[in-house]
Amino acid sequence: MQKCRVEGMQVPLSVRAVAAPTPEDLRAAQRLIAANLAPTPVDAGAGTAQDPTLKLESVQPTGSFKVRGALAALAVAPPATRVVTASAGNHALGVAFAAKALGRAATVVVAENASSAKVGRLRRWGVDLVQTGSSYDDAEAYARELAVGGAHYISAYNDPHVIAGQSTIGRELDRQLDGPLTVVCGVGGGGLAAGLGLWAANRPQTRVVGVEAAASRAVSAAVAAGRQVPVAVDVTIADGMAGNIEFGSVTVDLVARYVDDLVTVTEAEILSALCYLAAERGHIAEGAGAAAVAALIAGKITPHGRVVAVVSGRNITLPAVASVLAEHHPIR
Repeated sequence: MQKCRVEGMQVPLSVRAVAAPTPEDLRAAQRLIAANLAPTPVDAGAGTAQDPTLKLESVQPTGSFKVRGALAALAVAPPATRVVTASAGNHALGVAFAAKALGRAATVVVAENASSAKVGRLRRWGVDLVQTGSSYDDAEAYARELAVGGAHYISAYNDPHVIAGQSTIGRELDRQLDGPLTVVCGVGGGGLAAGLGLWAANRPQTRVVGVEAAASRAVSAAVAAGRQVPVAVDVTIADGMAGNIEFGSVTVDLVARYVDDLVTVTEAEILSALCYLAAERGHIAEGAGAAAVAALIAGKITPHGRVVAVVSGRNITLPAVASVLAEHHPIR
């Protein structure tokens, strides 16, 4: 793949044309997810910013919401064609699950320094795993190069069926919660926020707020600029949200149109949210999975109705959880 330099970063010259999900895509994803996955539970709490209702995607069989989009995308991939994807880890686990469930062949590409918790689970699942580069951006570029040979490439976020799959979280909330809602979710590539935004557009008195790690702000930078722009990405405990996004990603326009607000959280705020979830609510989350809660308990979101935080994943090592709790939530 030919590349050029933009502000010191390598950027693919080719830009894929990716359509937004259609209403039928959203309906098809709903039927598929309902047939293959149990609805994830809610932990009601008080439904306030300081005691939010939690939508526990962390209990998915892969430990993350990403399995929804993976199932939806693999179900419509060309038959008898290997699929290739890149991931920080959770989308790869979703693709591995979907490939087994649907009888598909898949190759997943992750960075060499990807989360050991996620890589360990991928190896146990026996998926065709490739580790390359030092970042999600490296893994994504390599996966797209692999797909040039005839495989079908599925983006972790820039794909109409992936986005449609993520929107099914909202369809479950329709049956679980009444009244006005403020639904808060983490933002990496924007697929989850885009899917929830499309759902909320058809649900009265429902707002969606996206939360980025301050260390990785690709989506908010693109929304502000009106186009995708490269950003510096620092190390963050929210590894599932770290990285730049594909040029021309359809998520940028969808987030700009359908997501009510974007906010950022610091590393300290994410760590506080991990402690809160474990110590006060009894739930293990990874850094990206705690981002929505982090923004709420830091007071960065003005609630409208019941507040729902999507706890998007739990794939973190036990030593890391123990370290966070020991350092940031000492026993008194």
